[in-house]
Amino acid sequence: MKVLLIEDHPKTVQSIKQGLEENQIDVDFAFDGYAGKLLAQRNEYDVIITDVIVPHSNGLELCRFFRDTGIRTPIIIVSALDTIEDKIIGLEAGADDYLVKPFEFRELLARIKALSRRRIDILSSSNILKYEDIEMNLQTKKIIRQNISIELTPKEFALLEYFIRNKEKVVTKNEIIEYVWDINFETGTNLVEVYVNYLRNKIDKPFEHKLIHTRFGVGYIFQKDQVS
Repeated sequence: MKVLLIEDHPKTVQSIKQGLEENQIDVDFAFDGYAGKLLAQRNEYDVIITDVIVPHSNGLELCRFFRDTGIRTPIIIVSALDTIEDKIIGLEAGADDYLVKPFEFRELLARIKALSRRRIDILSSSNILKYEDIEMNLQTKKIIRQNISIELTPKEFALLEYFIRNKEKVVTKNEIIEYVWDINFETGTNLVEVYVNYLRNKIDKPFEHKLIHTRFGVGYIFQKDQVS
C-alpha cells in the first residue's frame, strides 16, 4: 500500500510516516498543497491524507482539484476543525472520510485500511464483467467460459463486451457497429454478421448452451438458455 500525506507540520509528518512505515505502508509526503498536487498527478496512491490548513491550496481546494481532474483516490481529511458543518463541507468537497485532531494513530490506520479495501473492491468489480458461465477481465483481456480460456481479437473482445453490457436486451446492427467500430452504419455491409460469426465460433460453438441469438430483421440478443 502507498499513501500520500499532505501536512505542513514536520513533527506530525514524521509521526504519521513512521507509524505507517512500521505497518508496511509506503509514504510520500508534501508540506504544501502545490507539492501535493504534483505528487498526486505523477504517482498512483491507495489513499491520500490531507490537513485542511496547508499552504498553497488548502485541503478543501485540494479535494476539489483532485476530483475535478479525475483523481479518484480515496481522501481522508485530518483537521482540528471539528463541527458538523466542517465535516459536511469536507465531505462535499470530495473527501471520503474526515478525522478530527487529535486522534489516535490506530484509528487513522484503521480508516486507511478500510478505504484501501473499498478501493480494491471497486476496481476489481469494475474490471470484471460476468454473465452466466462467461467472465471477461477488462484489464487483462482474459475470457473464461466453464474454466476454459478463450482467445479473442480486439474487435471480438469489444463486441463481446458490448453484448455483456447489454445482456438480455435486443441490440441493432447499427448500435453494434457504432460502438465497436465507432463509425456510422453503411447499408449493405455484412461486417457485423462476420464478426458475430467469429465470436460465436469461439464462445458458443464449443459449448452446449448458446448465448448469442439472432433476432431476424432487428439485430441480436445476448441471453441464456435459448436455442440458436
